[in-house]
Amino acid sequence: MSVPSIVPVILSGGSGTRLWPVSRESFPKQLWPLISDRSLLQETALRARGPAFAPPVVVCNQEHRFLIAEQLRAAGIGGARIVLEPIGRNSAPAIAAAAVLVAEQDPNAVLWMMAADAAIADVAALHQALEAASAAAAAGYVVTFGARPTAPETGYGYIEAGAALPEFPGVHAVARFVEKPDAAAAIALVGSGRHLWNSGMFVFTAATLLAELETHAPEVLAAVRTAVAERQVDLDFIRLGAEAFAASPSISLDYAVAERTARAAVVPAELGWSDVGSWTALWELGAKDAAGNVVLGDAVLEGAENCYVRSDGMLAAVVGLKDAVVVVTEDAVLAADRAHAQDVKKLVDLLRAQGRQEAVAHNRVYRPWGFYEQLIAGDRFQVKRIVVTPGQKLSLQKHFHRAEHWVVVSGSALVTRNEEVLLVQENESVYLPLGAVHRLENPGRIALTLIEVQSGSYLGEDDIVRLEDTYGRS
Repeated sequence: MSVPSIVPVILSGGSGTRLWPVSRESFPKQLWPLISDRSLLQETALRARGPAFAPPVVVCNQEHRFLIAEQLRAAGIGGARIVLEPIGRNSAPAIAAAAVLVAEQDPNAVLWMMAADAAIADVAALHQALEAASAAAAAGYVVTFGARPTAPETGYGYIEAGAALPEFPGVHAVARFVEKPDAAAAIALVGSGRHLWNSGMFVFTAATLLAELETHAPEVLAAVRTAVAERQVDLDFIRLGAEAFAASPSISLDYAVAERTARAAVVPAELGWSDVGSWTALWELGAKDAAGNVVLGDAVLEGAENCYVRSDGMLAAVVGLKDAVVVVTEDAVLAADRAHAQDVKKLVDLLRAQGRQEAVAHNRVYRPWGFYEQLIAGDRFQVKRIVVTPGQKLSLQKHFHRAEHWVVVSGSALVTRNEEVLLVQENESVYLPLGAVHRLENPGRIALTLIEVQSGSYLGEDDIVRLEDTYGRS
């Protein structure tokens, strides 16, 4: 590619509720390996690695910061700036924050904005389209990518391509943006030959975006400028000013700028693009057996046709179903008609209204030091499995309402208990009485796994008083 120093900006703020029960707020779809052995976030970042690209800027939910940092490291992506949103405010404030930061060093830098959770089959075609888009962006255009539609999809917005821009081969003016259509309208749009799926990817310079925001969404830009000015560096993360960022309107870049600017352009391309927005989309992307089924994990099918079956937990047995989705996790099962896959979001809204924890969090909860998962719970007790990564440690803490017993299953535990420091080995245990100041650390080179038995009058996670924390948590 001939255009150097493109700055990839990856937006990773979504929760992917239409892919419940796998995708949840605590561990959303972009962090899962859904189409390969890498997560969608890793796949996205790797599309923008090479001499043509600067290190990425990732804008994300602050609760996911350690997960994202670890996934980027595991994918070999170095030098990333991870910008933490104190609250979700949609894509316009998110990309504005990245643009303000980049503009501090180079206002003419070309930014490539993309969601962390899309699939693209033809990366070579993507790079070719990006080269055309970058040339137009450097001249002041706000450029998006239009994926040539392969079906009358009602789950996507559309872009009507206008006249070609003769000075930029492969680039067209945008005639109009079209909201997600109904089935009849989608058929007409695809049949016209002028309409493209709106991929949600944009290319522009930092200066162009900031000027367009100043014109079309000044309240967004003002709030974000203040949030960036009040930023704090937290370990390897950039934490935006919370109060200022929360004051920004919640609005997408499409509504804030793309549909209002006179500088909108589009690059039509055949990318094999999907927003991976539903289980039907994953069925379409997946490798199918002779009966049209996509089967992942521990599953057995008999007489099933055109189904998507995934089990991340127990055995899933499917008999005689057609055009169905069956997804099994450790704590939930989804069974749906593929034609109603978009309605999973409604189901999640219902679960949330009922106060069900399964709506937002998995049984396995990730922390910067590792993870824990509940094994069993009863009256005044619960049992958890805790896994601590080598070299990591939990906060120095105490509890007002519970005592804990730790049994080491594998690895070695360095345990602080009040004034004592104990080395606890495999098949050994330690008791932490109510109110004891304690800390758990893995000093070894293999993962530390232990069983924790809690007992007491209240066992909620909010009964933690952190006295000291490596990761800056309060």
